[in-house]
Amino acid sequence: MIHRDRLIIIVLSILLLALQYPLWLGSSSVVRVWQLRHQITKQTLENTKLRERNKALEAEVHDLKHGLQAIEERARSELGMVKPDETFYQLMDKNKKK
Repeated sequence: MIHRDRLIIIVLSILLLALQYPLWLGSSSVVRVWQLRHQITKQTLENTKLRERNKALEAEVHDLKHGLQAIEERARSELGMVKPDETFYQLMDKNKKK
């Protein structure tokens, strides 16, 4: 009788371990789910940053396509272009350190 009870406990323990294996070590384990959630959070943050950058670029492209003012501003700031009949003055902030 004691032998039989011990055998039942061993068999049930083996079954329990067999059922636990996929939960902790299988392809859809608790650890893997945690890793995937972490990756999703990280990717969501990166996507948000990229969306904001894309919106800014879209606005800039729109300005460049539809307005001369944006083109003129870019030519002045990036290329140092000045119209023939104007004088360029650059004001420096005294409080700003070099």
